[in-house]
Amino acid sequence: MKKLKYIIFAFTLVLASCSDDYFDVNSSETAPTTTSLAPQLRIKGAIENTTGTAQYRGTREVLGIMQYGSQNVANYYSETWSSFMTTGSYFLWQNSYVYALPNTADLIVLGETYDAPNYSAVGKILRAYIFGMTTDQYGAIVMGDTYDGISSMNITPGFVSQEEAYTAIFTLLDEAIAELGQESSIGLNEEEGDVLYGGDQDKWIRFAYSIKARYLNHLSKKSSGDLAYDADAIIAACQSGINSNELNAQQNFGGGTPENDNQPFSANGYGSSRMDYFSDFFVNLLKNPLNLSSEIEDPRLPIIVPEAINGGYKGVIIGNGLNDESGDDFSLGNGGFYTSATSPTYMITYSEVKFIEAEARFRKNDLVGAYAAFKEGVLADLQKLNVPQDQITSYMDLIDTEISADNIALSHIMIQKYIANMLNPETWVDMRRMDYSDTIYHGLKRPVNVNLSIFPNDDDWIQAMMYEYNEEDRNYVNMPNNDPLIRLTTPLWWNTEE
Repeated sequence: MKKLKYIIFAFTLVLASCSDDYFDVNSSETAPTTTSLAPQLRIKGAIENTTGTAQYRGTREVLGIMQYGSQNVANYYSETWSSFMTTGSYFLWQNSYVYALPNTADLIVLGETYDAPNYSAVGKILRAYIFGMTTDQYGAIVMGDTYDGISSMNITPGFVSQEEAYTAIFTLLDEAIAELGQESSIGLNEEEGDVLYGGDQDKWIRFAYSIKARYLNHLSKKSSGDLAYDADAIIAACQSGINSNELNAQQNFGGGTPENDNQPFSANGYGSSRMDYFSDFFVNLLKNPLNLSSEIEDPRLPIIVPEAINGGYKGVIIGNGLNDESGDDFSLGNGGFYTSATSPTYMITYSEVKFIEAEARFRKNDLVGAYAAFKEGVLADLQKLNVPQDQITSYMDLIDTEISADNIALSHIMIQKYIANMLNPETWVDMRRMDYSDTIYHGLKRPVNVNLSIFPNDDDWIQAMMYEYNEEDRNYVNMPNNDPLIRLTTPLWWNTEE
């Protein structure tokens, strides 16, 4: 029954951009639906499904790994890496392939049909973004055999390796950048559907370069072949990428009555239950982000984290729950800068681009350049959060006092990037690339009550996600090994040293 339900569900494709609900889909069978709407009527749905379904679900189940938010109960499965997480009930896979990717495929085909290469370009950028999130959580994924807007649905698709996926992602981005330089018959914001950049193609180009820099930077452990780490290529992509907070790629919310008009992790959002409280690790990090002997709180702390009802800022230990303590003693997860009704979902920001550049310059031993990019990244994030100018000045002066080109460390860059990328699944990529190091992320510990049957040793951390049982039921012949003892503990291709 589960198998039949999933197959029927999988044939229900694509959202119309005029829909008020992410999950209100067009009727269809196995055939493509690209001729039902012009591209200007499809772009909004493509963008909103990238953030509202794919990215949201890509964040939701790994919150307990990234350690931003905590549950109010102990032994919650996504925090202790057990139960549903080990049996394949994790839905980024479904949200990517059923909701988000079909919209991007149709946008590409419609762009070609209507002589509107700018729409094809947007489809390719969003497609690269979704494929990137998906492969970074699973490894091998479906690419060429998934819905393409032309062929009928293939319910037993083949998988490609992560290395092949990355090659395809870079190809999509390069093609998109080229197409955005061509003339188009229809403006991207013809029907006010471009809710990301209001039809500004130059901003889309910068977005594409920023995503390219992100994925090039993931290759920090690769030293051979066409996908070897290349610091200069990363820096070049950053310099062509987002160059101010005004260009941050973000999905905005109105905070209205419909649930999907609210930030998913806000009190009225559909993911509110996953952010009961902020985590102990995150709150403590904000209390001493520079790891000084005398703690100096980050000015972003009271902006991001609500004060507890009984006063002060206190997070819940991951996997521990409230443990008979009063919830009034802890900082609620809903209501801060990132978790209020009108808080945006950020795809990639100027601050992340600068931290990517800082890491690349650090790795090529350009420490002066690394420090300059690092400072610009911190400043951009402070300004994004509207920190008062006097506090910005004091914090930047403190950084100049404590850090310089002579002593900048990878930890400085990664901690500030961790703070700036709140609720972005990209953080999990970074934590794995950094081997979950408590030298990089001071104070980082495994969750309390972690699943010892799969992770028995103190240095065992979760490395990938299980493929969903739906995929295993109908496509087990093509799917990689889904034994939790292997899937959850085996590093992905980009996380394997060469």
